[in-house]
Amino acid sequence: MPYTALVETLGRQAREASLALATAGTARKNAALERLAMLLGERASAVLAANARDLAAAKSAGIAGPMLERLTLTPVRLAALAESVRQVAALPDPVGEELERIQRPNGLDIRKIRVPLGVIAIIYESRPNVTIDCAVLCLKSGNACILRGGKEAFETNTALAALLTEALGESGLPVHAVQLVPTPDRAALLPLLKLDQYIHCVIPRGGEALIRFVAENATVPVIKHFKGVCTIYVDKDADPALAEKILINAKVQRPGVCNAAENLFIHAAAAPALLPRLARALAAHKVELRVDAGARALLEKEPGLKLVTASESDFSEEYLDLILAIKVVPDLDAAIAAINHYGSGHSDAIITHDETAAQRFLAGVDSATVYWNASTRFTDGFEFGLGAEIGISTDRLHARGPMGLRELCSYKYIILGNGQVRE
Repeated sequence: MPYTALVETLGRQAREASLALATAGTARKNAALERLAMLLGERASAVLAANARDLAAAKSAGIAGPMLERLTLTPVRLAALAESVRQVAALPDPVGEELERIQRPNGLDIRKIRVPLGVIAIIYESRPNVTIDCAVLCLKSGNACILRGGKEAFETNTALAALLTEALGESGLPVHAVQLVPTPDRAALLPLLKLDQYIHCVIPRGGEALIRFVAENATVPVIKHFKGVCTIYVDKDADPALAEKILINAKVQRPGVCNAAENLFIHAAAAPALLPRLARALAAHKVELRVDAGARALLEKEPGLKLVTASESDFSEEYLDLILAIKVVPDLDAAIAAINHYGSGHSDAIITHDETAAQRFLAGVDSATVYWNASTRFTDGFEFGLGAEIGISTDRLHARGPMGLRELCSYKYIILGNGQVRE
């Protein structure tokens, strides 16, 4: 298979680097991060020149709109990226943290200690800032990483990876702790996904098609979420102003991200008075309303509203756009059942003043993050106080929700004895 030898070399080098990095100590890791932040300023012109080449190629290929915007680096964005590196350096080091301690009757002292996962492969698209974001999180948590970015950002990613290599070497850390797959050819991806003798997990970041390709072809464990179908449920005891404020933020503030709301479910007892107000507010922000029969009956006489009849599949759709599917539900239990049926297990919220109803919702909705009277837009490592994130997981093993430094670690048991033997 093409690129097999190349990818195996990357994997072997990453595994060797990971063993050294695991015991490198906080000071040395932070020194590498601080040096990287400096290099992002010192070499800004070279990085921006590489980015300009990527942008020119993307425009020639007909790429436009949001994807082109995500690809673009500016001096301001580079400065912000350098500051984010410094923020990760300032975070507590999770490696070596004692999670649990057990004293056995026979005198054994058993300690559960946080340790790095080892080697992490990150597969991502478009955004060159991900090269830095993921690399520094892996570095701080003691993991080596192999980065495979999209072809549209290859020149920029190569320039950024060179800065990472330089910062590692100057700080006395193994330069292979961060490696970029040196080709944009997709043929290099398949052997990477099957390199389970060296790589301990894969984290895909991008569209659903990329994530499904990775999950279906990897023999390495994959930490992922396929899509974000997030719902705001307005209960019968919701405050109208609060419901409008949260809904508009969750849908409109940044519609093209995975924690934006895609559904509005509303209790039948609240809908006649409240749904027209919410629909008018959404329409004022140019949100397309896809409505079920119950919602249409309440809204069709409202002046100025353009309604689209929702199909069954609309309630499972990640629009990533100013489109919202609306359903009237008979009660709280129906809302919970609908979210568990249509949703993607990402982020869902209830708006209510009824604490009993809220607690039933929080317990019953089977998602990675559930909210009471707050926007789903907070599902983010920085907003959760994790400092940053490498991604959001809707999986159930190892990590769920925003993945920060601690989620990039596993643990091992350290047992201290004084001659104990098992009888």
